[in-house]
Amino acid sequence: MSIKIFFMSIILLAFSPLAYAQRSDTYNMWFQYLLSAKLTDKSTLTALSQYRSFDLAYDTRLFLVSAYVDYEVADDVRPALGAMFLTLNSYKADGGKRTRYEKRPFQQVSLGGNIGRTSVSHRFRFEERFINNPNEFVLRLRYLISLRIPFNKAGQPEQYYGILKNEIRMNAKKDEPFDSNRLTAGFGRKLGKNAAVEIAWINQVETGRPSNYAYVGYRNNFDWRKNK
Repeated sequence: MSIKIFFMSIILLAFSPLAYAQRSDTYNMWFQYLLSAKLTDKSTLTALSQYRSFDLAYDTRLFLVSAYVDYEVADDVRPALGAMFLTLNSYKADGGKRTRYEKRPFQQVSLGGNIGRTSVSHRFRFEERFINNPNEFVLRLRYLISLRIPFNKAGQPEQYYGILKNEIRMNAKKDEPFDSNRLTAGFGRKLGKNAAVEIAWINQVETGRPSNYAYVGYRNNFDWRKNK
């Protein structure tokens, strides 16, 4: 499959009309900026900001900022501590919108590996969600598997790569254990040594109905070690 055909497939899937979609949930967009910086030979800072909308850009659905620091304790084993702040906007039954704020500390462990030339990572995250309006506290567990598939031939510099991810999120409570499942498929293009742009389709299944997003992301990689 060529890059152009793959790109068009993602766009068509993301914007195709859905039989179950509501007026306010038809053209969901997901914009993200991610920064990854080496602090030492073993530790890395990751920070991101994210904006989601019900329409192409203006009808805010979610805004968040997040950061965590991990430390490699063994080959491809990286525990981390982090925190996140979110503004959540949703539509009520009467058509009005409700705004909620959330503070979310979290702990995680990431495991890396390879299948041939495809890199595979597993992330296990435990998060404490403090939400207001009304006040609510939820413990949530998340498992994410990610594949990064190089499109270049072996020995050639990487320029394009494929992205496949699936994440399941479960609440630590008996009456409503399932939170959501999120499937991502897309591709990335490297812009020089330290940057990349990514485009993808995201399908998120929650209790009640699914949502689909067109995703646009930008990545930066830095090396902030004092002694390289």
